[in-house]
Amino acid sequence: MFWLLLVVLTLALAPGCAKKPATGGNEEQPVVTNVSDKDVSGVDQSGMSGSGVTDRTGQDAGLQAASAALNRIHFAFDQFSLSGEARRTLTANADYLRANPGIKVKIEGHCDERGSDEYNLALGERRAQATKDYLASLGISSSRLMTISYGEEKPLDPASNEAAWAKNRRAEFSPAR
Repeated sequence: MFWLLLVVLTLALAPGCAKKPATGGNEEQPVVTNVSDKDVSGVDQSGMSGSGVTDRTGQDAGLQAASAALNRIHFAFDQFSLSGEARRTLTANADYLRANPGIKVKIEGHCDERGSDEYNLALGERRAQATKDYLASLGISSSRLMTISYGEEKPLDPASNEAAWAKNRRAEFSPAR
């Protein structure tokens, strides 16, 4: 009787120990903002330079325009070399950055889900660095460019097929002042 009770109790409690499924990396990442001449309301206290105009969300209108103007590039599987199409896109991005010298850019390297987390973080960093190096070769100051790798953590398309993986192998641009 004791053994039967022990087995029933064990079976009743075992499902509570099940591993929770992974969420697929859709968690919100914290946003880090440097506050220098701006107060928390988003109003530029350094003067009316025109660059401090904000919309109702507090985002600088100039940064919104830069975000729309800077196009992402894509990479081949397990590669960080730039294709001809990527070079043409980066040339257009460099033209925009030359015309807007107050814009700094965070270059984000991304990968598809295949490979280990460590490998994909390293590959994403190589992709971001190759992108930065090419922009620097086009005359954009390296001090305006910073890199970060998200590896496979921020997919554009969460599906597990070749079309989705091709979208996820990319470098993106986040403008800043």
